[in-house]
Amino acid sequence: MKLLLLCLAATSRFAWPSFVNDAAPSLAVRQQAVNHLLYRVTEPLRFDDLKAAAASFNPVADKSIYTDGGAAAQHLVDELADHRLLEKHHWFSLFNTRQREEALMLFDVFMHCKTWEAALNNAAYFREQMNEGEFVYALYAAVIHSELGAGIVLPPLYEVTPHSFTNSEVIQKAYTAQMTQTPGNFKMDFTGSKKNPEQHVAYFGEDIGMNVHHVTWHLDFPFWWEDSYGYHLDRKGELFFWAHHQLTVRFDSERLSNHLDLVDELYWDRPIEDGFAPHTTYRYGGEFPTRPDHVNFEDVDGLVRVRDMIIHETRIRDAIAHGYITAADGSHININDEHGIDHLGDIIESSLYSPNAQYYGALHNEAHIILGRQADPHGKFNLPPSVMEHFETATRDPAFFRLHKYMDNMFKEHKDSLAPYTAEEIGFPGVHLTSVSIEGELETFFEDFEYDLKMAVDSSEAVAEVEVKAHVDRLNHKDFAYNFDIKSDSADQHAVVRVFLCPRRDNNGIQFTFDEGRWNCIEMDKFWTKLAAGDNHIKRKSSESSVTVPDVPSFASLIHDADAAVASGSDLHLEEFDRACGLPQRMLLPKGTEEGLEFLLVVAVSDGTTDAQHDALEAVDAHGHAQCGVNGEKYPDHQPMGFPLDRRIPDDRIFLSADNIEKLLVTVTHKH
Repeated sequence: MKLLLLCLAATSRFAWPSFVNDAAPSLAVRQQAVNHLLYRVTEPLRFDDLKAAAASFNPVADKSIYTDGGAAAQHLVDELADHRLLEKHHWFSLFNTRQREEALMLFDVFMHCKTWEAALNNAAYFREQMNEGEFVYALYAAVIHSELGAGIVLPPLYEVTPHSFTNSEVIQKAYTAQMTQTPGNFKMDFTGSKKNPEQHVAYFGEDIGMNVHHVTWHLDFPFWWEDSYGYHLDRKGELFFWAHHQLTVRFDSERLSNHLDLVDELYWDRPIEDGFAPHTTYRYGGEFPTRPDHVNFEDVDGLVRVRDMIIHETRIRDAIAHGYITAADGSHININDEHGIDHLGDIIESSLYSPNAQYYGALHNEAHIILGRQADPHGKFNLPPSVMEHFETATRDPAFFRLHKYMDNMFKEHKDSLAPYTAEEIGFPGVHLTSVSIEGELETFFEDFEYDLKMAVDSSEAVAEVEVKAHVDRLNHKDFAYNFDIKSDSADQHAVVRVFLCPRRDNNGIQFTFDEGRWNCIEMDKFWTKLAAGDNHIKRKSSESSVTVPDVPSFASLIHDADAAVASGSDLHLEEFDRACGLPQRMLLPKGTEEGLEFLLVVAVSDGTTDAQHDALEAVDAHGHAQCGVNGEKYPDHQPMGFPLDRRIPDDRIFLSADNIEKLLVTVTHKH
């Protein structure tokens, strides 16, 4: 399993533990192999070693290469021999039960490979036999979760499968450029027109970095995960809540910066007000369906009924009201404590961790399906799945955020049922946060981002490849830093610094109360530090945030670096990018306005002594862990996610009088 914490490199970054046996190839060799497997994945392999492996390897000839005696490989080979697997050149959706089962059959094979050679041979063989979408999903999931994938950086999906991220108009231009042998770099616009108010925030939901964050989170914490794969996904249900809550509140902040109201939740008995035209096409299988405005929910034949969604919602709300979940054996699971949110997340998604999926259903997963199928609920037109039925495209649809506001309000209902924090629970005796300031300007802007479209067009030995690229506007911000002055009455105090940015007013200019506003707060950073006795001055750069990750290098860059390292026999250093789950660094700061958008910066310093990993966390940068956890390890923070703003605040004075909490009024501007 991939471990991101606890092992410290000499460079004071996280180092990968050496689970891969001594005979395994170097990281450079493994990175190169994954690059080659994903290169032009819709076409036959073009690298001699992989072609030879695909032609000669028999997955079940020697079952001693597997930890399960070859059971997973035999099952997949039997399905292939019986012609039961999805054909190549067909769309793939994780929400299609049979297609997901097939992808997980291959994932199961990878997870039971004892050696890199076994995994590579299986990958080469099944790449030529299986549907491309199933293969890519299984390989990405295996690299993330198998110890054999330690250190490998997965190429950005928007360059491996660009059709899911690129408007069809641009794809067509790329084909034309290839056919006419004329290199091109094409501007991609966001969908819709200025007649559509949602167009003003399309830059957020359609941002390809945001799309990659969303799909990668669901790869790190898949709803289909079983602990038999090797380890438990700690606090998975709570992470499901927190990551999607943060997406929702960030979307709301973007709306405020564009003079729009906070997003409203979905209702099963009311129309879906806003339609969506994705302007995207599957590589094989037609266009992503379009949904018009003001569509009433209808049952999706054979899959999801509207009344079942209402029934499951009612049962979940009953559980919240009662304070317990009824497990499949009839026992009660208490949710009126700090662990309740984890159980609630498991049943709302629902993942295989749900204690009673038959009773509580799978509200989140089925909602994606029913919402996505409203363009063709009865299958009359045999349309392919919509953007809502793929994690890499779901955030493009504004209804995604309405759906998650709906579920977020259920989580809030639970959190509001818990007792507010006391002054003792919030406080940190002997630690005083004396001042907070911002160094630099809080300023956002749009920049041009360029990515490769070579994988979007077919290649031919008879025609040379030409450079085809797309460029699109994306949100960025100036670098800034926080300055914290903390006084400690004793030495070696382990502390956690929590930083939130909270919208101050709604779209009508009405100021939120502290209790109203705290649920809209954006988590900006969370880090561990050791306080010396007396005054401590801490400077924390925005680029160090534990919420964000840097841009993954381009596929071309990964290929170049791995090839060069293999050729020279040198080490490959990509440690900075070995975790793709996390908000893009450039999107840490929500978009401001020309005149300046007011936010309240809330900083809390809390006791980190009982966090078992504080020594490691104090020494290194930990990109992405705040909302993405740590693969194979316990979540590093013992407090509930969002602490101390996750529970209702009936009396502001508890916060105002806390010596370890400071508030600062800040303004975020946007430069055109």
